Amino acid sequence: MSCGEPHETDCAEVLDHLYEFLDREMPDSDCTKFEVHFEECSPCLEKYGLEQAVKKLVKRCCGHDDVPADLRAKVLGRIDLIRSGETVPDHDVAATTAVTTAAGGELPGTGVPGVAKE
Repeated sequence: MSCGEPHETDCAEVLDHLYEFLDREMPDSDCTKFEVHFEECSPCLEKYGLEQAVKKLVKRCCGHDDVPADLRAKVLGRIDLIRSGETVPDHDVAATTAVTTAAGGELPGTGVPGVAKE
């Protein structure tokens, strides 16, 4: 996509890094270059507007799922174990697999997908 006009920042570069811009995961100087580009290039501005709208829609529709406290604690505990260099005991993994398989592929009472039935 390009408007056919020359720009300081190429359309391809802007589109390749559009999500970084949307998420503000780039330096301010790059954000400024993108903003200038959007002022000059209506096709890129249109694409930016579309992606911004999709991102807002996804956040509104999917961003409010509450995670059960016990599940959150277990996951964070496992992350801490891994970060500290410890391994997750095999019996924990086996127990989780057995429970999720018996529950039809979901962690019981959570609706959270686990290991699917075989």
